[in-house]
Amino acid sequence: MLFMHYRVKFLFGGILMKTQTTIRVDQNNYTQAKLILKYLGLSYSQAVNMFNSMIVCNKGLPFEIKIPNDETLQAMEEARKLDGDFVTLDEFKK
Repeated sequence: MLFMHYRVKFLFGGILMKTQTTIRVDQNNYTQAKLILKYLGLSYSQAVNMFNSMIVCNKGLPFEIKIPNDETLQAMEEARKLDGDFVTLDEFKK
């Protein structure tokens, strides 16, 4: 785990305020994410601020989180075992 410190901006009475926070993240994912974000021209802090803004805009997480149904669980298990029907990309495009 890696500890992260962030400054987050808040708009209070027309004044943009910052706060600092600490989070724990997986070091390998953090390193990979920083490289990807650098390629995109963003800092890790900017990405976290974007994520926070999306949470506020969506009034929740900006993506769906749910427990997989039985059909999805079965497909996930088949994928893990490399079992089931496979379709090539060309077949899929048809």
